[in-house]
Amino acid sequence: MKYVSTRGSAAALDFQGVTLAGLASDGGLYVPQSWPRFTEGEIADMAGLPYAELAVRVMAPFVAGSLSEEELRDLCTRAYGSFAHDAVTPLVQFDQQHWLLELFHGPTLAFKDVALQLLGRLFEHFLSRSDDHLTIVGATSGDTGSAAIDAVAGRERIDIFMLHPEGRVSDVQRRQMTTVLAPNVHNIAIDGSFDDAQAMVKHMFVDPEMTGKYRITAVNSINWARLMAQVVYYFAAALQLGVPQRKIAFSVPTGNFGDVFAGYVAAQMGLPIERLVVATNINDILHRALSSGDYSAGAVTPTAAPSMDIQVSSNFERLLFDAGGRDGPALAEQMRGFETNSAMQLTNAQRQGAAGLFTSARANAAEMELAMAWAAQHCGEIIDPHTAIGLHAARHAQIDPAVPVVTLATAHPAKFGDAVEKATGQHPELPARMGDLFDREERYDRLPGTYDAVRDFVAGNATQSA
Repeated sequence: MKYVSTRGSAAALDFQGVTLAGLASDGGLYVPQSWPRFTEGEIADMAGLPYAELAVRVMAPFVAGSLSEEELRDLCTRAYGSFAHDAVTPLVQFDQQHWLLELFHGPTLAFKDVALQLLGRLFEHFLSRSDDHLTIVGATSGDTGSAAIDAVAGRERIDIFMLHPEGRVSDVQRRQMTTVLAPNVHNIAIDGSFDDAQAMVKHMFVDPEMTGKYRITAVNSINWARLMAQVVYYFAAALQLGVPQRKIAFSVPTGNFGDVFAGYVAAQMGLPIERLVVATNINDILHRALSSGDYSAGAVTPTAAPSMDIQVSSNFERLLFDAGGRDGPALAEQMRGFETNSAMQLTNAQRQGAAGLFTSARANAAEMELAMAWAAQHCGEIIDPHTAIGLHAARHAQIDPAVPVVTLATAHPAKFGDAVEKATGQHPELPARMGDLFDREERYDRLPGTYDAVRDFVAGNATQSA
């Protein structure tokens, strides 16, 4: 399997290459040269498989040439053996049509664990084939940071630098990052938004002063390997609900578009998905782009769903590339215009290519709280604010009642206890394995929101590549 950049000028790489590279050298994102596709019979044969074995079946085409099936199976078995639920991503029923896919049973209580527990092991496996050293630079709006840090803390030949917007993540999210005191972990609180942090990370990937000295890679969903791992739970949920004999729909709370793009990949692989509902909060650039073609970034408004407080959705570029005809040079020009003006209009081809599968919805604070209250009162389920936005969108999507709709539960409600209690009157408790989180020592650095400050900090603490 070879991978190409969405911007058309970077060299094609194999799976190992794109995993270690993260972002393409031309500033684009890697996607497979073509989508592997399963037959109905092959999908039916996946029913009933344990999660790790299902992961091997789904991901094997993407890693061909870089990992053997035995190597992939060993990595998956170890990655998912650490989850608190044997099903890894269990389904819970709301009512006759609506279901909840719980993605928060990993070590940091967020859906990011499903991918990052595997990605950390992939990094270590590929580095064991050489004497190289890896410098991970990432930005987090809340959950990616803790999941990535847990996945690589203490691993040899890896340093991780994680940027978060100071004061704009929950106390639980921050402490899950800043209480990990491993020497290879560097937490950085910046004065600015997640979009500011993400822009600095992307700048570092094209800064020759840094790339010439350090092997820099990403753990954000701009890294193909992370997104690939998220495709698996779409298959897991769908198979439990009768696919391929029936269609299925998903509602996905999203900010950076990675989680819902994984659903798009599943559809390209043959999973019969009726609809992907993109659920946003009031930071609604994706809703505007999909409903009217207006991809224009505004100021970020902080909300009770901080992981969705994003106005520049990096993974949306992958959809624009694929749905718009895979014209790399044209997309590169389009993205340069967006990076200059913070605004662009989708082409007719891009809008039409997305419309066949995607719809979108926006939830304000009151609608988010109503969804949390409904889940608690009518279904006995306590959900977090991000999941509530997905549930609001699912219940208003007007999908055929015969089609099951699965809302992705992206975080444990205890990570946002105050918001949950306000909406439901119930304060969710952290699982026992994290009960002492607020007693642990914190360690992190505060930096101004400038690229130079972050670059100098990374350069002063990273190990140069061989």
